Amino acid sequence: MAYLALAVWGALHPTYFFIRYMVETGSGLSGLLDAWFTNASTTGLAWDMTITAIALTVWVLAETFTRKNWLALIAIPAIFGIGVSCGLPLYLFLRTRPVI
Repeated sequence: MAYLALAVWGALHPTYFFIRYMVETGSGLSGLLDAWFTNASTTGLAWDMTITAIALTVWVLAETFTRKNWLALIAIPAIFGIGVSCGLPLYLFLRTRPVI
């Protein structure tokens, strides 16, 4: 249940700040994406998270096909649609359940 709680926190907490930024600037999603590449620090962090998301996706796919835990594939949209902070604990939660 700790993994599930972390997945929920990883979905809600960052999203709060993303929405707050978009509302404050009035720039929407495109403005948020532009902000991730405004300087070398934020660009490096954006690429760090992108590479992490790709590595996590490869791991999810490899383990899913090995363990036949097809439900765990829902972690992939969470990884790219919400973020690694939600996708990783969600996958770990789904991985700990018995595979039928």
